[in-house]
Amino acid sequence: MWLALIIVACAGALVVLYASLIERNWFALRRHRIPCLPEGSSPMTILHLSDLHLRAPQRRKRAFLKSLARMQPDLLIGTGDFIGDARSNAAAVDAVTAIGARFGALYVLGSNDYYGPKPKNPLRYFLKKRRLIYGTPNPWRELVEGLNARGWRLINNRAMSVDGIDVVGLDDEHLRRADLSVARARSGDGFRLAVAHSPDVAEALADRGYDLIVCGHTHGGQVCLPGFGALVTNSDLPRSMARGVHRLGDSWLHVSAGLGTSMYAPFRLACRPEVCVLELVARER
Repeated sequence: MWLALIIVACAGALVVLYASLIERNWFALRRHRIPCLPEGSSPMTILHLSDLHLRAPQRRKRAFLKSLARMQPDLLIGTGDFIGDARSNAAAVDAVTAIGARFGALYVLGSNDYYGPKPKNPLRYFLKKRRLIYGTPNPWRELVEGLNARGWRLINNRAMSVDGIDVVGLDDEHLRRADLSVARARSGDGFRLAVAHSPDVAEALADRGYDLIVCGHTHGGQVCLPGFGALVTNSDLPRSMARGVHRLGDSWLHVSAGLGTSMYAPFRLACRPEVCVLELVARER
């Protein structure tokens, strides 16, 4: 019996070491092909960054982000949680603005841009209803000033046209800051793109006729079990939709597993940190 307990304890320790030292820093660049453009459209690419939770000492993560400058996508989208603490605005701005895009860079903010992380009981994520726990306010206005000064465009609760694309951006629904009134119902045949931090607004955006909805927030579950998937999503999404590309009615939804973790939960298991290239093509007949 004691031998079995020792073996289980050693196996558990190895899993924790792997999740915190190896997989958490094993950054992936993933590609997804999504047939969401109007018929006859030329392909376009979106580089989707999400949930960086970047801290200034994380040199490996900063180097990975800067290496993405070679990608040269048509559009660069950030879906929030850029910073990991109140002292990392400059590092985050420097890392992400090294990446260029043909039509520019658009972004929304996430809960961790507004508030720093706090230690939490991980079991609370299994509760259906739980109260929000706010950390110390972050200097998010300085983050916005830094990104905007480098050419990025904040689209929190804004609708606009970007090179003929009907784009809407929503503030973080996780903090009840999203204003869905800016997301108009479809009135034409052009391509419509919705950008949000939390996927809790995805169904409402699909109902309004957006062709592609890009979100983050879930971390893909962060801790997954092979053959089972995410244990939790920290959202209203089913576990099976915690990351990747999914159909949502007539719309497509991409949920990024993100690139980082909270400093109080520095591990990933069966859920590598990621940045995604979305290769958009015309709808299939």
